[in-house]
Amino acid sequence: MNRPTALLIIDMQRDFCEPGGYADTAGLDSARLRRPIAAIAALAGRARLVGIPVIYTREGHAPDLSDCPPTKLRRSVKCGAAIGLAGPLGRHLVRGEAGHGIIPELAAKPGETVIDKPGYGAFYRTRLSETLNAGGIRHLYLTGITTDICVQSTLREAVDRGYECMTVSDACAAGTDALHEAALAMIEGPEGPILGQVKTTEEVLARWPLAHAEADS
Repeated sequence: MNRPTALLIIDMQRDFCEPGGYADTAGLDSARLRRPIAAIAALAGRARLVGIPVIYTREGHAPDLSDCPPTKLRRSVKCGAAIGLAGPLGRHLVRGEAGHGIIPELAAKPGETVIDKPGYGAFYRTRLSETLNAGGIRHLYLTGITTDICVQSTLREAVDRGYECMTVSDACAAGTDALHEAALAMIEGPEGPILGQVKTTEEVLARWPLAHAEADS
């Protein structure tokens, strides 16, 4: 059965991937979070060639922080990188600031969808469901950062909404290798792949010429 597919590129933003951004200020290794760039670029390039939509997400808040829950703001203060605090890339995790933008290496092409989200999951208070439904998309390939938070949150939201999901292991990253591996292990656990499947970029590229037909079966 033909199940149209989309590639999700989750939160590959300057605030997470560059020195001086939110993640760097909070003590995370921005170099570690950059590891999946080459894999994501390869997937996005192939997706565009075979007609698979590429959809980006960006985590960030309104300039007045009205969509940032007080609990989230307090946690960011405790980790030393308060949301809204001015830094080298502008105010941390605020829409319209330099740090909120996608890194240049993975810039969206004209016409590609960019979803701005105020939470960790990409379905929360966004138009993602409407965008996917309009395209008849039922199968998602998830990439981006971080594996244990925004990727996992989006994955679980998607599964609850009936999407079939595949997480691309080497096209994701987390703050530590242990967190990355643990997050992947949760997907294909003892109960089976109740949160979808995990594949490598190489495995995905091998099947994408058939992505709109047998490849998703």
